[in-house]
Amino acid sequence: MTAARTRADACPGALQTHAAADGALARVRVPGGLLTADQLRVLAAAARELGDGGLELTSRGNVQLRGLAEDDVPALGDRLAGAGLLPSATHERVRNVLASTLSGRSGGLVAVRPWVAAFDAGLQADPALAELPGRFLATLDDGRGDVSGLGGDVGLLALDDGVALLLGGTDSGLRTTADDAVDLLLAATRAFLDERTEQGGAAWRLTELADGRARVAARVGMPTAEPVAVPAAPVLGPVGAAEQDDGRIALIGVVPLGRLTADQVELLARLAPEVQVTPWRSVVVPDLAYDRVDDAAVDLHRTGIVFDEASPWLRVTACAGRPGCAKSLADVRADVVTAVLSGDLPADGARQHWAGCERRCGRPRGDVVDVVATGAGYRVSSTRT
Repeated sequence: MTAARTRADACPGALQTHAAADGALARVRVPGGLLTADQLRVLAAAARELGDGGLELTSRGNVQLRGLAEDDVPALGDRLAGAGLLPSATHERVRNVLASTLSGRSGGLVAVRPWVAAFDAGLQADPALAELPGRFLATLDDGRGDVSGLGGDVGLLALDDGVALLLGGTDSGLRTTADDAVDLLLAATRAFLDERTEQGGAAWRLTELADGRARVAARVGMPTAEPVAVPAAPVLGPVGAAEQDDGRIALIGVVPLGRLTADQVELLARLAPEVQVTPWRSVVVPDLAYDRVDDAAVDLHRTGIVFDEASPWLRVTACAGRPGCAKSLADVRADVVTAVLSGDLPADGARQHWAGCERRCGRPRGDVVDVVATGAGYRVSSTRT
């Protein structure tokens, strides 16, 4: 194990919330990042009427509501259930599923949206899988290599000659077909849970198990192919306008610091029947006719959504900071906004993460300069890790 866990995973959900300094925080799982227009409207209304007026996008393509009163959490659950965003009270925290951006619309070897729906249904249909830790993550990659490197416990990676099963972000050598891929993924998920139980039930992630990849693979079956290298996760997701295979256009915009206002969410709901939120804290508005693209881009840009690949907002992330976190030594997000708007980002504007304390919550993967509040300003790390 990489670390000995001494407490149960307390990852928040929609019903099991986190008590933050600014109220309860609810995390709503969104498998594949796919949200219908009606679901967006429900989330916007909940944010405005029950929360602090906004939604936060997470690095797992989920959404969060902040500033909730504890007494309002049951009402939030009712609203989410009515919108199809809380299909299982028992399994709601384990539905962490990342899927390739634009799959089935542009590029890729196979459309993974059917995999998302089938895997999510399979999770919920198995009572035992409710015991998965809340940090459990599945990645469904259509072959473009965008999500396989994001640290999934189990995953599928489409190849030219089949589908590879990934365990802990590494190819297991186990292969299947596109039609049988979800069955294999569910078998691996059950094998992870069984191995976790056998090793004491404390691990949060597959890579924390002793010899976890090999032991889980052995429970599933014998490798049938030489493992391939798994593509590294891209630092940034796609940004701007992407032409779909059917000739229509998808707009992909970055949300500064991952926070959407209720008004922005309602605008997204007016633009398309379905949107996708991504692990790069961006939103995809697909299926736009050419004559609608410019107006949609202008409307979104006016609200602050970014379509410029050179924008500093693509290189800056931050923790919640004050007032949301009692441990924070600064109003980190306000300070980031000031630095970006004034053109005064440290480290020559390199990719950076601002944090209110040494815990550095929300720090992204890869090379990142740390900008950490000290109570007397910010300390900028001299090296990247």
